[in-house]
Amino acid sequence: MKCLSNQEIQYYKDTYPKGTRVVLDHMADDPRPIPPGTAGTVEVVDDIGQIHCAFDNGRYLAICPEVDTFHKIEPEESEEPKITM
Repeated sequence: MKCLSNQEIQYYKDTYPKGTRVVLDHMADDPRPIPPGTAGTVEVVDDIGQIHCAFDNGRYLAICPEVDTFHKIEPEESEEPKITM
């Protein structure tokens, strides 16, 4: 894994704050990878840029952005009409 620059690490910290939902597309170098398509919730982005997640299958593991592929789940718009006063 290549070393990320401070700017890249800050990008991941800003883009994936605690509580962000992600889906893992492919995990490359783990002997027991998380299965593709598994969703998870970001716990923290550490100081080397790894994104630590609590996955919906009960596992906790770090995503390495330069090695693994994943995507952010954008919050869906609410279907309920907004009431203004």
